[in-house]
Amino acid sequence: MKITISGPPGSGTTTVAKIVAKKLGLKLISAGDVFRQLAAKKGMTVEEFSQYAEENPEIDRLIDQTQKEMAEKEREVVVEGRLSGWFVKNADLKVWIFADPEIRYSRIANREGKDLAAVRQETKLREELEKRRYWKFYSIDIDNWTIYDLIINSGSFDAEGVADLILKAVEVKKN
Repeated sequence: MKITISGPPGSGTTTVAKIVAKKLGLKLISAGDVFRQLAAKKGMTVEEFSQYAEENPEIDRLIDQTQKEMAEKEREVVVEGRLSGWFVKNADLKVWIFADPEIRYSRIANREGKDLAAVRQETKLREELEKRRYWKFYSIDIDNWTIYDLIINSGSFDAEGVADLILKAVEVKKN
């Protein structure tokens, strides 16, 4: 089973993908981890690196192409990333996780130990930059959810609950 898990910052995709991968005994490929590692290597925040990536398309293309190639080599894998549903064409199950923006901002502020107002501003900017880059580089409208098999509001469930819904969908898909 090849599963993609996508969603905006703070929606819980990374946490849920880790749970799903562990429960299914599958490898996890995470674009966010790669992006954060590259930002840290450059000594930049995620927001700064996101702006840098807008001016340097090779960053996104490198991350996206690497994730796509890694996923194509695997038959059984969970692929987590904002664009994984778009790039992993042969996925058996494509999941989009979302939550109210204020819930997402709060999660990010708690996770990163930052002020909520600052996170709100940074995340809005990051999402706008990413939205423009995805359209500019790939003609992808990130707000188009029609490619997904399952769409879950993580504001209504905890991470385990979201993972359980995905696992149930996997079960249904297999039958």
